[in-house]
Amino acid sequence: MKIKEIFNLALKMGIGADFRGEEGVKKFLERKREKYEKLPNEEKEEFDLEALENPYLDSRIHNISKDIEAKKVLIGIDIDSAELLVAKELGVDLVIAHHPVGKGLAALSEVMDLHSDVLNLYGVPINVAEGLMKERISEVARGVNVLNQQETVQTAKLLGINLINIHTPADNLAAKFLKNLVEKNKPERVEDLMRILKEVPEYKEATKLGFGPKISTGSAERRCGKIAIAEITGGTEGSPKLYEKMAIAGIGTILSMHQSEEHRKEAEAANINVVIAGHISSDSLGMNIFLDELEKEKIELTPCSGLIRISRVK
Repeated sequence: MKIKEIFNLALKMGIGADFRGEEGVKKFLERKREKYEKLPNEEKEEFDLEALENPYLDSRIHNISKDIEAKKVLIGIDIDSAELLVAKELGVDLVIAHHPVGKGLAALSEVMDLHSDVLNLYGVPINVAEGLMKERISEVARGVNVLNQQETVQTAKLLGINLINIHTPADNLAAKFLKNLVEKNKPERVEDLMRILKEVPEYKEATKLGFGPKISTGSAERRCGKIAIAEITGGTEGSPKLYEKMAIAGIGTILSMHQSEEHRKEAEAANINVVIAGHISSDSLGMNIFLDELEKEKIELTPCSGLIRISRVK
């Protein structure tokens, strides 16, 4: 597969797993185009044209030195200069990072509107979700602005290494997998939810390594109530002020990828159970679903940087 084909496949799979549905993603892109067309010419010059085609701006093609067939690929959760030197040594055709780098990192806040739609799916009024997320999105945008965003991208260019990153599309795949898992098994109590999570190979392996699923708030004996897959995708954590609104919407348990202490305290105050599936293991789950499609194309895949590679190709 050509590198651009690999990236486009990731976008396609991410859209297919998006909780907004393909029609919802289409409307999101149409709104971007409408806003662009209304801009004055000087502002159009500064506009990121990729936003018209790519609904996940935290996922990017950063450097393609050659339009080649990717036969050997190095994949990691976090890619920096160390992994790129390994890639040079191995002679791979492409490096795929999960977490955003370069313009993908700069645009992390651009994908966070997804949180509002996910919460609305679980019963939180959209006006409430959007209102509380606005502050959090601004906070994240300010936070990434101080980071050295181009460090990894520049190193890749110096080494002549092709680099892309796939973030929200993979997180969407993980979220859809977990949503289907919960709906199929219908766990009654938190301990039941923990049990079915630990049967997932990525979480089973993470448990062996010491970072498996954990109960963050609540207890094993408590009943789950409505389970929301509300903290798996959407760039990063949403607003901690949303937990009270989630409880009012009837959400009893949240399945989360990771959670700050501030978020944990707010969830506890709202009497919401929170199960932390695991950060790197959840990232691995989403990436693996995508990587299986590359494996079917006979692409040689080498995991690094924390990726728990589990193949589901038969």
